[in-house]
Amino acid sequence: MATPLLLPLLNWARKLRYPTLFKITAALFAITLFIPDPIPLVDEILLGLGTLLLANWKNRKSPTVIDSNDPPR
Repeated sequence: MATPLLLPLLNWARKLRYPTLFKITAALFAITLFIPDPIPLVDEILLGLGTLLLANWKNRKSPTVIDSNDPPR
């Protein structure tokens, strides 16, 4: 469950597409490798972004639409 402080950030990140979300998550992770805990609650932000990243990765491909008017091949 997201804390009230992180909810606006995660709602904003939920609207991002896969490549942008991946870049933001990777950059934040790289920053935390060199500077431990640069932003308060950075661990929770990374977990939320990682969850959104995996959710977007799973739904990345759109299903193909089959038109019932086309004859079978």
